[in-house]
This record gives sequence, structure tokens and C-alpha cells, in this order.
Amino acid sequence: LFLDLDVLSPRNSDVYHGSHSPDSELVVEWRALTLALLDRLAPLIRQELNLSQHSLPLGAILEGGTWATGRQLAFEKRANGDPPITVQSNGTIF
Repeated sequence: LFLDLDVLSPRNSDVYHGSHSPDSELVVEWRALTLALLDRLAPLIRQELNLSQHSLPLGAILEGGTWATGRQLAFEKRANGDPPITVQSNGTIF
């Protein structure tokens, strides 16, 4: 989501080519930055919707907002809907 919206951008565009291990520095930092940004964004979303943290926990924002929006943006940016950075996974990691 944040890469496709140009909120985050890699220092080196080569990261968009090839695939990366889930424990690689790139993937770990990408996930950490995403969570840090969501932690800052969540209160703004709750305020806009007039909901409490209890009514709209971060998990709900992840599932209902960022995941769905991220998938939609991925299909708009890439015909196959893949994420911007390919992570080596058998589906059990993320």
C-alpha cells in the first residue's frame, strides 16, 4: 500500500526485481515501516470515523482497509496484482 502510494520508496529501485527472503533486511524494514505508519494513521482514521480504538482496532484497519486497498492498488499498478516487492513465501509467512 505505502509503496504503491509513493509514501515509501526504496533507496534502490532494483528491489522491485527478483524476489526477497522474508527475513531479508529489505522485507523486515518494509514491514516495520508499514506498521509504524499504520500506528500513526490509525488514530486519524478513527477520528475521521468518530470511532474508538476499541471499536476500530488496528487489526480491523489492516484487514478491512489497508489490505483491501493494497490489493486494489496492486491490480491497478500491475496486471497480475502482485505486491510491489516479491517476497519468497509458500503462503505461511504473511
